[in-house]
Amino acid sequence: MTSILVTGGTGTLGRPTVARLRAADHQVRVLSRKPGPDRVVGDLTTGEGLAAAIDGSDVVVHLATSQGRRDVEQTRNLLDAAKGVQHLVVMSIAGIERIPLAYYRYKLESERLVAESGVPYTILRATQFHNLVDRVFAAQRFLPVVLAPSITLQPIAVEDVAVRLAELVDEPPVNGRTADIGGPERRPVVELARMWKQARSSRRPVLPLRLGGKTFRAFADGEATVDGPAYGRITFAEYLG
Repeated sequence: MTSILVTGGTGTLGRPTVARLRAADHQVRVLSRKPGPDRVVGDLTTGEGLAAAIDGSDVVVHLATSQGRRDVEQTRNLLDAAKGVQHLVVMSIAGIERIPLAYYRYKLESERLVAESGVPYTILRATQFHNLVDRVFAAQRFLPVVLAPSITLQPIAVEDVAVRLAELVDEPPVNGRTADIGGPERRPVVELARMWKQARSSRRPVLPLRLGGKTFRAFADGEATVDGPAYGRITFAEYLG
């Protein structure tokens, strides 16, 4: 039985990952700033309690994200406390070195810190989650239309990502990036918006949106998708259903 600590274990990806690891009979604890069942208390932002929380863990699965600048400091604090672990599995995002978003720069810097830390590690990058695409459309609920950027995405279900993370826990560290994973379909966002509209019984028209700038061009060029066969099995339509 492997002892595993999961950061971000109560989040969108964390919940199915923790469930998958426990189903495989691993001993799993979740890092949290607040005490609770099967939780250990520690703060990634300040570093307080991290060493004690990690103590006794064979593997750390790092899923937590601030979705911004704090990711770098949180990763640095985690690495300082994780010097004795056998394997650090880190979740990241496909295409971050090719898409000039500020958040992606922080993720890339976090990857660099992991690579230079001396801690045995594996980095897994995945495409955008179905949940994220859903939230982007839902956030437009006060608009008279559903705006859909004229780009193609390859969204993946968090359940499929959790399967791959559980596989990596049972494999030795690669001390680098393992193959990126993406969903089973590449779809124009306009199509995803129309699927979402039907599933959510929205009457608003879908309006394709084309923007200028390097970031939009990178997405339009397919930099957020991955090469090779799809890993995920759950389509966006199945997620919506």
